[in-house]
Amino acid sequence: MKFIGCFLVFLAVLGIALLNVAEGAGECGKSSPDREAWKLAPCAMAAQDSNAPVSSSCCQQVKKIGQNPRCLCAVMLSNTAKSSGIKPEIAITIPKRCNIADRPVGYQCGEYTLP
Repeated sequence: MKFIGCFLVFLAVLGIALLNVAEGAGECGKSSPDREAWKLAPCAMAAQDSNAPVSSSCCQQVKKIGQNPRCLCAVMLSNTAKSSGIKPEIAITIPKRCNIADRPVGYQCGEYTLP
Protein backbone atom coordinates (compact mmCIF):
# COMPACT_ATOMS: atom_id res chain seq x y z
CA MET A 1 0.00 0.00 0.00
CA LYS A 2 2.90 2.36 0.81
CA PHE A 3 4.33 1.70 -2.67
CA ILE A 4 1.05 2.66 -4.33
CA GLY A 5 0.91 5.90 -2.35
CA CYS A 6 4.51 6.80 -3.23
CA PHE A 7 3.91 5.91 -6.86
CA LEU A 8 0.78 8.09 -7.06
CA VAL A 9 2.60 11.03 -5.49
CA PHE A 10 5.45 10.51 -7.95
CA LEU A 11 3.03 10.53 -10.91
CA ALA A 12 1.18 13.61 -9.65
CA VAL A 13 4.36 15.63 -9.20
CA LEU A 14 5.68 14.43 -12.52
CA GLY A 15 2.44 15.40 -14.27
CA ILE A 16 2.63 18.93 -12.87
CA ALA A 17 6.26 19.23 -13.92
CA LEU A 18 5.45 18.12 -17.46
CA LEU A 19 3.07 21.03 -17.83
CA ASN A 20 6.06 23.36 -17.41
CA VAL A 21 8.43 21.64 -19.84
CA ALA A 22 9.87 23.54 -22.80
CA GLU A 23 10.74 21.62 -25.95
CA GLY A 24 14.37 21.57 -27.05
CA ALA A 25 17.49 19.48 -27.18
CA GLY A 26 19.19 18.79 -23.87
CA GLU A 27 20.75 15.97 -21.90
CA CYS A 28 18.03 13.60 -23.10
CA GLY A 29 17.81 14.80 -26.69
CA LYS A 30 14.41 16.22 -27.57
CA SER A 31 12.86 14.76 -24.43
CA SER A 32 13.27 16.50 -21.10
CA PRO A 33 14.66 14.77 -18.00
CA ASP A 34 11.23 15.25 -16.41
CA ARG A 35 9.55 13.44 -19.30
CA GLU A 36 12.15 10.65 -19.15
CA ALA A 37 11.46 10.32 -15.41
CA TRP A 38 8.06 8.81 -16.32
CA LYS A 39 9.95 5.79 -17.62
CA LEU A 40 11.63 5.33 -14.25
CA ALA A 41 8.38 5.15 -12.29
CA PRO A 42 8.99 1.41 -11.58
CA CYS A 43 12.13 2.53 -9.72
CA ALA A 44 10.32 4.76 -7.21
CA MET A 45 10.78 2.57 -4.13
CA ALA A 46 14.29 1.42 -5.05
CA ALA A 47 15.32 5.08 -5.44
CA GLN A 48 14.11 5.90 -1.93
CA ASP A 49 15.32 2.86 -0.02
CA SER A 50 18.62 1.11 -0.67
CA ASN A 51 17.18 -2.09 0.82
CA ALA A 52 14.15 -2.15 -1.49
CA PRO A 53 14.32 -4.68 -4.32
CA VAL A 54 14.89 -3.32 -7.82
CA SER A 55 12.31 -4.64 -10.28
CA SER A 56 13.20 -6.02 -13.68
CA SER A 57 11.10 -3.30 -15.34
CA CYS A 58 13.11 -0.67 -13.45
CA CYS A 59 16.38 -2.26 -14.56
CA GLN A 60 15.22 -2.40 -18.18
CA GLN A 61 14.44 1.32 -18.19
CA VAL A 62 17.65 2.25 -16.37
CA LYS A 63 19.65 0.24 -18.87
CA LYS A 64 17.88 1.96 -21.77
CA ILE A 65 18.21 5.50 -20.41
CA GLY A 66 21.71 4.72 -19.08
CA GLN A 67 22.99 4.34 -22.64
CA ASN A 68 23.22 8.12 -22.35
CA PRO A 69 24.82 8.72 -18.91
CA ARG A 70 24.17 12.48 -19.12
CA CYS A 71 20.45 11.81 -19.52
CA LEU A 72 20.35 9.23 -16.72
CA CYS A 73 22.07 11.67 -14.36
CA ALA A 74 19.77 14.52 -15.37
CA VAL A 75 16.72 12.34 -14.71
CA MET A 76 17.98 11.12 -11.33
CA LEU A 77 18.91 14.64 -10.24
CA SER A 78 15.85 16.39 -11.71
CA ASN A 79 13.55 18.53 -9.60
CA THR A 80 10.75 16.11 -10.45
CA ALA A 81 12.68 13.18 -9.01
CA LYS A 82 13.64 15.11 -5.88
CA SER A 83 10.10 16.39 -5.30
CA SER A 84 8.85 12.81 -5.66
CA GLY A 85 10.97 11.72 -2.72
CA ILE A 86 13.77 10.22 -4.81
CA LYS A 87 17.07 10.29 -2.96
CA PRO A 88 19.85 10.93 -5.50
CA GLU A 89 22.44 9.19 -3.34
CA ILE A 90 20.31 6.03 -3.51
CA ALA A 91 19.02 6.42 -7.08
CA ILE A 92 22.59 6.60 -8.35
CA THR A 93 23.15 3.04 -7.05
CA ILE A 94 20.36 1.49 -9.14
CA PRO A 95 22.51 0.65 -12.21
CA LYS A 96 24.86 -1.33 -9.95
CA ARG A 97 21.96 -2.94 -8.07
CA CYS A 98 20.60 -4.02 -11.47
CA ASN A 99 23.96 -5.66 -12.26
CA ILE A 100 24.24 -3.66 -15.49
CA ALA A 101 27.67 -4.73 -16.74
CA ASP A 102 28.21 -1.85 -19.14
CA ARG A 103 27.12 0.91 -16.75
CA PRO A 104 29.34 4.02 -16.75
CA VAL A 105 31.23 3.26 -13.52
CA GLY A 106 32.88 6.39 -12.15
CA TYR A 107 30.66 8.75 -14.17
CA GLN A 108 30.14 11.96 -12.21
CA CYS A 109 26.49 12.91 -11.67
CA GLY A 110 26.57 16.27 -9.96
CA GLU A 111 28.14 15.61 -6.58
CA TYR A 112 27.58 11.85 -6.92
CA THR A 113 29.67 9.20 -8.68
CA LEU A 114 28.11 6.14 -10.30
CA PRO A 115 29.36 3.03 -8.49
